[in-house]
Amino acid sequence: MKIHEYQAKEILAKYGVAVPKGEMANTLEEAIEVTRKGGGVKVAKTREEAEQAAKNILGMQLVTHQTGPAGQKVQRLLVEETAAIDRELYLGIVLDRATGKLVFMASQAGGMEIEEVAAKTPEAIFKESIDPAIGFGAWQARKLAFALGLKPTQINAAVTFFQSLYKAFMDTDASLIEINPFITTKEDKLFALDAKITFDDNALFRHAAIKALRDTAEEDPLEVEASKYALNYIKLDGSIACMVNGAGLAMATMDIIQYAGGSPANFLDVGGGATQEQIEHAFGILLADANVKAIFINIFGGILRVDRLATGVVAAARNLNVKVPIVLRLEGTNVEEGRKILAESGLDFQVGETMKEAADLVVAAAAKVGA
Repeated sequence: MKIHEYQAKEILAKYGVAVPKGEMANTLEEAIEVTRKGGGVKVAKTREEAEQAAKNILGMQLVTHQTGPAGQKVQRLLVEETAAIDRELYLGIVLDRATGKLVFMASQAGGMEIEEVAAKTPEAIFKESIDPAIGFGAWQARKLAFALGLKPTQINAAVTFFQSLYKAFMDTDASLIEINPFITTKEDKLFALDAKITFDDNALFRHAAIKALRDTAEEDPLEVEASKYALNYIKLDGSIACMVNGAGLAMATMDIIQYAGGSPANFLDVGGGATQEQIEHAFGILLADANVKAIFINIFGGILRVDRLATGVVAAARNLNVKVPIVLRLEGTNVEEGRKILAESGLDFQVGETMKEAADLVVAAAAKVGA
């Protein structure tokens, strides 16, 4: 789950992380001055400049690496005091899936898109891997502070700042904390001038106050709808919808679609115990995407028996009057019963014996629809 910048700063401030004084503004009248530069951030020296900046920003479609090419509509402004910036740096904490450990990252290339820095000059990003049994040590914080070229008078404050970030990450079950830019001022002070936090959805049951911060207006409507039915759905830009059970199988399905020359329209994991109702809702969500030209159902039946899935698929296809081609690859518990249900349904399903065969079928079917 993602939250707004002003909410992230409120959380960090509770952990002693220094953030500029500011307030969230919903309207032009509330926007007195807006600080910083670039993208959706503007510097305003007078009330008139602030009003003009707010008028330009509110309602704009902001496009960044994080939003993707479609962008995100700006509905709120964070109005903050200005700071006499000396340097703009970068800090981030995220899980390194290669090592299975958290990594604390820092870079002197603050204010830039970190994805661009990583792609062009990866050596400019300093990393400290965190042992979960020990935690983030003061010695690691000092090492990063020196790597950033901070002044001797700033080192102790930086160590406290970095360790506070780590504590906030752990206490809130965050999946990402990013401070870009992390600034030093002419007075040698340190501030989180920007703050981004995302949280592990699976841990939100422990954090009612954080869960209440969710703003569904900032999320994709189809993803919001899927969450109502405990479906794990992420919208993508392709034309072939995917319905699978299991995250690993979902990733493999998207890969093999691309290998076959197609492009996945989504990630959708119905889980191990999906009901007929959930399957029908899943179909409705897939079909609500106007880009979808074919559906690929790739199921390995375990807890979710193949015959139960087949019954749900047939019911959904009839009830929703599905017109796009449906290709299935089925294996696992009661697979023969499931295939019999599909064959006797009177509906035009295509079934592949292997993932490769099914992927080729669905890519070809989507191409015919798009022709």
